[in-house]
Amino acid sequence: MLPSPSTVPLRDSKNDMDSLLEEAGDIVFRLQLSGHIEYANRRACLMAEMPSLYGQLLPALAYDPDQAPLRAALADVQQTGVAGRVEARFRSHETDIWFELRISLFAIEGRQEFLVIGRDLTAQHATEERLRHMATHDALTELPNRLLLADRIRMTIAQARRSGQGFAVASIGLDAFKKVNDGLGHPVGDAVLRMAAARLRKTLRDSDTLARVGGDEFVAVLPGTYTEAQIKLVTGRLLATLQAPFEIEGHTIYIGASAGVAVYPQHAEDEVRLVAMADAALSRAKITGKARAVVYNPQHSGPPEHDISLEAAMFSAVREGEFLLYYQPIVDARTREIEGFETLMRWKHPTLGMVPPARFVPIAETNGLINLLGAWALKSACVQLKQFQEVAKRNLYISVNISPRQFRNDKFLDVLDDAIAFSGLPGEQLVLEITEGTLMIDPAHAETILTKMAERKARIAIDDFGTGYSSLAYLKRFPISVLKIDRAFIRDLPGSQKDGAICNAVLDLAKHLDLSVVAEGVETDEQLAYMAQRGCKYIQGYLTGKPMAAATAIAALNERTYANLMPGELRQVGA
Repeated sequence: MLPSPSTVPLRDSKNDMDSLLEEAGDIVFRLQLSGHIEYANRRACLMAEMPSLYGQLLPALAYDPDQAPLRAALADVQQTGVAGRVEARFRSHETDIWFELRISLFAIEGRQEFLVIGRDLTAQHATEERLRHMATHDALTELPNRLLLADRIRMTIAQARRSGQGFAVASIGLDAFKKVNDGLGHPVGDAVLRMAAARLRKTLRDSDTLARVGGDEFVAVLPGTYTEAQIKLVTGRLLATLQAPFEIEGHTIYIGASAGVAVYPQHAEDEVRLVAMADAALSRAKITGKARAVVYNPQHSGPPEHDISLEAAMFSAVREGEFLLYYQPIVDARTREIEGFETLMRWKHPTLGMVPPARFVPIAETNGLINLLGAWALKSACVQLKQFQEVAKRNLYISVNISPRQFRNDKFLDVLDDAIAFSGLPGEQLVLEITEGTLMIDPAHAETILTKMAERKARIAIDDFGTGYSSLAYLKRFPISVLKIDRAFIRDLPGSQKDGAICNAVLDLAKHLDLSVVAEGVETDEQLAYMAQRGCKYIQGYLTGKPMAAATAIAALNERTYANLMPGELRQVGA
């Protein structure tokens, strides 16, 4: 890797300069001020699959959309004399390669030239593209999810307004899917969903959009003005393709389907209400006999208005960057020094203010947004910890909550790998918090995923321990590292004999199983003293800091450590 262009020493000899650049791991060019290549190192020639690039115009080697920005960057550096950067895409061996080109001016043998150093960003772009695809597509069927569906409907609305035409939104639900899952198992159910998606996609036009929005429900967006007879014809074809039997693993399965249809602009003029009205019509179709299509009627009941509005606002919040991460200190009970932070998500709505997680998390779990938000939170938290450690000048750890839907997502381990790789954070400095209930939905699957998480050195914490229904045998079976005692058992300490007995039992169990324990919800000096005397190493709660913005946490770490603060001062820092 070469140093930044602005720090490359000037040379009196082109030969000296070229010798320095020849073996560089990056691609390197010397350009005339016209943009023509005076010299290209070996890596650059290999990239372009040419023995020599002398005399070639560098911008012409890039893809068409990237040529103008590259020319502009060269012109700007020439005009200002200030080094610049630009990203550009080149083709090599039938593969697109992205480079970050760092451009500077330098003098050589009495004349000015450009020095251009290109750092390969292909892997980073591939990771970003993979994350974008994961964020906008259903993992099982690869169809668009709710997030992408909303964008597609907005685009269709804009086109309809320009053309003066309308379009229809059809919500399609499988009628007997629950029986398949319950009777034949989830793998067969998943196969049915994939086949159903393929059949619907084949029935629709290329201009139509098909999305899976959760469970056994699909939504189709059908551009064009439709009469009632045409709606019946189109939906009839969609339902007919799902009436045919599914042959899977020796089973002949009959599913059937129902549909509800809403029409723009007659029934609604925005994407959220259109889908809600189609869902209401689907509910009507199922109530009135299934295996039929119903067009929305205002008399059909739909989802509560406040839920519709909040869900719409959530999709907008993702686009506008309204979700934030706060960090609550996890403190050594004896030294009162920060050992780590728990990452907590917050939603700062422009008019509602801070929306409590209890309001938006259940909706995100239902509509699938939790996978997008969870992936963002995990990656951002790992990156943020690096900054915390630079300030603290010692190792800390970051704790991130994993929701039930995230944990069951087929792409979860990929998301975890991306977060660790992108941040460069050692896996052992990452704690993933999972509730007891999540683990008990499917213990066999949980054991497989937890084992793979542990292979990545990530530590696993059972959150709200004692409030769920897990068997103590699973503490031995699963690779658990941390137990977090729920605040419900801390709240009445030290006065409650029963809560004290439960905490003592958890601490004793953890000691014999070599597990760490974090007491949540510690709010008084008496609670802290009680837990510390009984061997609880870590505490978390308002006593030692409320959830705080990253800047507040950095300021606290930078100015003085928690070991030097009295409890009252700690509360002020977290305020």
